Amino acid sequence: MDRIFNPTSIAIIGASSKPNSIGNLVVQNLIDSKYTGKLFPINPTAPDINGIKAYRTIGEVPLEEIDLAVYTVPAKFVVGCCREAAAKRVKGHVVITSGFSEVGNHAEEEEMVRIAHASGGRIVGPNIVGLLLNSCNANASFAPYLPYRGGTALVSQSGALLIALDGTTFLRHFGCSSMVSLGNMADVDFADTINYLSHDASTQCIALYVEGVKNGRAFIDAGRQCTKPIIGLKSGVSAHGAAAAASHTGSLAGAVKIYDAAFNQAKVIRAMDLEELLVSSQALSMQPPMLGDNVLVITNGGGIGVLSTDSAEFCGIPLKSAPQDLQDLLYKCMPSFGSPKNPVDITGGSGAKGYEDSIGIALQHPWVHGIAVLYCETAVTTPMAISEAIERAYKNSPIKKPMVCCYVGGKLSVDASYYLMDKAIPVYADPKSTMCALGALRKYGQFQARPYVPFTPFPDTVTSKAKAMAIIAGARAQGRDLLTEPESKSVFVAYNLPVPKFLVATSEDDAVAKANEIGYPVVMKIVSPQIIHKSDAGGVKVNIRDDATARLWYNKIRENALAYNAAADIHGIIVCSMADWGKEVIVGSVNDSTFGPTVMFGMGGIFVEVLKDVTFRVAPFTVEEARVMLPEIKCYPMLSGARGEKPRDVEALAVAVSRISQLVTDLSDEVAEVDANPIMVYEQGQGIFVVDGRIILKSSKPATTTPTHGH
Repeated sequence: MDRIFNPTSIAIIGASSKPNSIGNLVVQNLIDSKYTGKLFPINPTAPDINGIKAYRTIGEVPLEEIDLAVYTVPAKFVVGCCREAAAKRVKGHVVITSGFSEVGNHAEEEEMVRIAHASGGRIVGPNIVGLLLNSCNANASFAPYLPYRGGTALVSQSGALLIALDGTTFLRHFGCSSMVSLGNMADVDFADTINYLSHDASTQCIALYVEGVKNGRAFIDAGRQCTKPIIGLKSGVSAHGAAAAASHTGSLAGAVKIYDAAFNQAKVIRAMDLEELLVSSQALSMQPPMLGDNVLVITNGGGIGVLSTDSAEFCGIPLKSAPQDLQDLLYKCMPSFGSPKNPVDITGGSGAKGYEDSIGIALQHPWVHGIAVLYCETAVTTPMAISEAIERAYKNSPIKKPMVCCYVGGKLSVDASYYLMDKAIPVYADPKSTMCALGALRKYGQFQARPYVPFTPFPDTVTSKAKAMAIIAGARAQGRDLLTEPESKSVFVAYNLPVPKFLVATSEDDAVAKANEIGYPVVMKIVSPQIIHKSDAGGVKVNIRDDATARLWYNKIRENALAYNAAADIHGIIVCSMADWGKEVIVGSVNDSTFGPTVMFGMGGIFVEVLKDVTFRVAPFTVEEARVMLPEIKCYPMLSGARGEKPRDVEALAVAVSRISQLVTDLSDEVAEVDANPIMVYEQGQGIFVVDGRIILKSSKPATTTPTHGH
């Protein structure tokens, strides 16, 4: 990867003397960016390209090996050229050329990757703009120029977006160490790029524009191991094929929820839009993480102070009143009509000295974890004088804390903001962006404070997978992709999940015998692979308390089921111990095509699809992670003891959620979806029961694929 991101020699395969062609632009851009390494344009007929000696083939270059080859030839020539480059011991292949998997041409894309790997090389692309590398002055792309220099590595699947942002970096003084176009990600992907940039000395923050992740597990691992802040913008978060899913969990899953979970576990801060990506990455590349929740806002105007208060809450860092001792110190920095509360209004009359003194106090006070400095341009202050005062206060403080600024004004304010940004103090044009930046710094601080604990299987599950696989094999042998309730519950029992006692009856007398063996009251339900939603079919009866009622409902449930679906294969009636009433929750799983098995948690029962109050994690994960997961739903106070209710046994629930994460991981090759719904959660210390459940297996029919589209 170092040959790709820090090349000492570059061959441009497809270099052209035709003005404005991509092959010509790449050569000229490398010249204009003052690349100091060796350049080798490859063109079968031209003696030189833009004054640089050209070679007919890469094999004729008088160098034993070349670090990087940039391909601009038509798609039909790329594989052959890649083979020649590999013979020249090229290790980095940047394929700008389009016309591969994005239009259904998978075979040639896979062949170029195979050739590169066989010679120890890697492919970036195809279907990309190229690479813009400030660290080695290499604009190996057809973007117009290298971006404004700084500490953010901007990595994008969309080449058009990179080109658009190239000029934006200068307008905003948005500093980039590199801009990396990944395109089809035939080989090098987000995980590979994160792994490299994590150790790149010129990169302080990694910003991602993500359309899709190819290897979800590798992405999460890379994020967890990265030593630098990562922020990601995921586009295309709408339909995820959930509507056609058969289970509750399937219909509640979606790209946005699963990517939210994956980003969180990968310690990637999620940006909601492009502006937030740029705003946050600018702060993350310049400032230290915010290690606590207390933000102090210092302003010379009440209006933007109020706006910052609203924005702070929206950005997850709600303002609190400053402690009295801090207020007393700040009051000395302002006229008598100022306010030392939070926001701290030093008023327009305090001038540069008011800002300098109050910032110095805030930086050294232990209550303050982050500072937002807001400035409204006035007739009695000079913006540059304010910037110089802010910079002095920050530079002279022995204690460094995250600080971001907001300048609202005209050209003088814009110029003064550039002064601060070039001193690594980010400045924004509105309070919302300012508080958004601090929110990102707080999120990064939270990620840093949360150590990753790898999952280890529960000690009592040594034989669980074998037991579950035997049950699945039985269903497969009957040509079924859906486990019945008794089969699903038996899988749960294999993983030591608490399930009320159950038995399957196949006659009236058997039902009575099974009910007596379990002990009244019991619940009776239909068992049929063709009837998924049993209540809809009249296939459930609760609170059966005697033999006569058991006989009656054995027959009644069968009749209802056959009336609902005359072709239903009736396996029998499941007789279950009737669990006491508790708070209903759902725990489920979808085997996602990108990230593999995921686990969902939310309030359960029949309203789960209406409320959609759920949270996800990529499996497997520890009990500790489950404890963090549970309070993420809005209805969590119903479990923790809202409005005088006694708290529920969330510890037993967290253990069960973690066990299910192991179950779906162990069985990921076989299981598509899982529902444990409802799970009854009892009062603290009294445990839980998985009352009903369903497991859907991966289809035994071969899947069909659809071609993707270009950017």
